Amino acid sequence: MNKNTKYKVFLADIVNKSMAIETLEDRMNELENLVETYGWVVILKKYQRKDTPDPNTYIGSGKFEEIMEEMKQSWSNLLIIGNVLKPAQLYKINELLRPINAIARDRVDLILKIFGKHAQEWEASLQIELAAIKHMWPRIYGMGMELSRQWWWSKLARGQGETNTEIMKRHLKDKILKIEKKLKEYEKMRKLHRDFRKKKWLPTVGIVGYTNAGKSSLLNAMTDKWVLAENKLFATLGTNVGKIRIMKDPVMGTGKEILLNDTIWFIRDLPPKLIKAFSSTLEDSIESDILLHVVDAGDPFIDERIQVVNQVLDHIGATQPRILVFNKIDTIDKQTRQKISKRYSNDEQLRISAETGEWLDDVKSLIADRLV
Repeated sequence: MNKNTKYKVFLADIVNKSMAIETLEDRMNELENLVETYGWVVILKKYQRKDTPDPNTYIGSGKFEEIMEEMKQSWSNLLIIGNVLKPAQLYKINELLRPINAIARDRVDLILKIFGKHAQEWEASLQIELAAIKHMWPRIYGMGMELSRQWWWSKLARGQGETNTEIMKRHLKDKILKIEKKLKEYEKMRKLHRDFRKKKWLPTVGIVGYTNAGKSSLLNAMTDKWVLAENKLFATLGTNVGKIRIMKDPVMGTGKEILLNDTIWFIRDLPPKLIKAFSSTLEDSIESDILLHVVDAGDPFIDERIQVVNQVLDHIGATQPRILVFNKIDTIDKQTRQKISKRYSNDEQLRISAETGEWLDDVKSLIADRLV
């Protein structure tokens, strides 16, 4: 993808025949939000109810022909599939799209593009680059075929006596080794910082949650640190750290400094290899003394969002206590609050509004009881 090209996007996906229309719409809306977060424009959306993906075009030949025709009529030049495509599927689809001067990418390609745009620190940039290379690796053959059409690359390959695919593999292997070496250096540096905090006994609270739940807003509300908090997927990439002083006994003046880590977001269907790519950043969650799991109380898919976050936390080996923090509580009525509280009665929970500051004292009291 040329980063300077302004793509007009056509979204397509297949879903189970039994999937509820509400869930389907939420999935497509989330995919559209991803596209808009990057800065592209969604022109059309189409889905196919199909339990088994087509081995060639993923969507199915009949539906794919319809999509191509609509792409031509709407001048769309980028087809994004809302799932992970196999290398053969992506190659086949791109070959079919070639006559209309369009290309195709899958959901992971899109997420990686957003990662790259939002990464501000070197470590996050390296993690993204490594994940992108590993996602690209199974597609090398198709990319080699594409490069064979470029006269300058073919001339280079012939001059070295190697195929396009062999040149790419050698180049990417070298790149992977260099990135992994550098990431290990960052990992050692962060471990030194954590060991220093432990020696000073600086308790740490990790803030986790589904994207747009309000994690960064909570960090801003509780500390003097300002971090980006906007209604976009993946506004936070990496770990933001703030500091607060919790008073155990205000009369006696006793208290302790607490570190708050606002870690990266979670999202549904995030492939394990992407979670692994950010395992070093997520170590801050694993090392925290407690986790505040921020939830958008007004989200109609609240149960699924909570489940997604818990699955990722389990995947990375986070075993410390988790407290459900139902944010944006001021946006729902009393009856809905009671239903949520009852449904999660077996979990420790708090109710807050990070935007208005209501009930934040309850969060501080819980931290004081646990860590001060």
